[in-house]
Amino acid sequence: MQKLNTMIVDLLGPFGPLMLVGMLGVFMILIALPSFMKNDDDPLDRLKAAPRKEIKKGEKLRQAQSNDKLDKYANFLEPQDDEEYSAVKLKLVQAGYQSKNAVRFYYFAQFTLGIIGLVLGGFYAFIKMQQGDVTTQNLIMMILVPAGSGYFGPKYWVTRRQAMRQEAITNGFPDSLDMMLVCVEAGQSLDQSIIRVSRELKSGFPDLASEFEIVSHEMKAGKDKGSVLKDMSERCGVQDIKSFVTVLVQSQQFGTSIADALRVYAAEMRDKRVMRAEEAANKLPTKMTLATMMLTVPPLLIILIGPSAYAISQNL
Repeated sequence: MQKLNTMIVDLLGPFGPLMLVGMLGVFMILIALPSFMKNDDDPLDRLKAAPRKEIKKGEKLRQAQSNDKLDKYANFLEPQDDEEYSAVKLKLVQAGYQSKNAVRFYYFAQFTLGIIGLVLGGFYAFIKMQQGDVTTQNLIMMILVPAGSGYFGPKYWVTRRQAMRQEAITNGFPDSLDMMLVCVEAGQSLDQSIIRVSRELKSGFPDLASEFEIVSHEMKAGKDKGSVLKDMSERCGVQDIKSFVTVLVQSQQFGTSIADALRVYAAEMRDKRVMRAEEAANKLPTKMTLATMMLTVPPLLIILIGPSAYAISQNL
């Protein structure tokens, strides 16, 4: 054992035994994970896999979906708490990922990228230790920083995508209200105006157009209009749309004119967009102050004081 320890220290450095034990632990975890994540066969899965009678031509049913390869790891890749699962699913929906397996793929991406980052960090630390002495702090940073970046990378991406999508929906919402108001005043119903708006907004605001398209499909399927609009406000996560849904629901409940409600709310949204633009313009000088000082003051001082300083140095 002493000879083996000496050989490991000579090869990997003073922290060689610790690194070897850590790599062995990670290797054993990777070996044991499939047995922990594997679920027993579900009888419903066997029924789905059973052969069905042949469908005649013209009697085409809905297309069968391919089996999810991550289904047997669902207990490991999905939160078992209903509140946590609902919160993650809502965040992914607001980011534009509306697949039923989005939560599963999200946690799978976190787990996979974290393991890949850990392996790459360990490999990089091993190379640096061969080149020279490495402190304990640097060794830990070399291993943990890639692992942490890989693990938190999907979370940052989803959060960024959610913010960008909400901003795009907020920017395009006033135009959609104006278009909807024109359609309603032209004699179309609210359902027809939503379909027309979703068709016209695809090129400029695809995220908002997809939400209106989902609303139109759900209304065609017979779902209650109020619940459909509330679901849209939850999927978007934008306060303006929540207020718009409240206005439409109240207008439907009290029997008031939808055109009047749309006219007032569209004017309010246009004013609000102008105020947001003015707010962004007023913030710009404050944000540019530091850059202006860093890029303007030093060259100005060099131009004004440089010749005098050079002359003084020559006289001395």
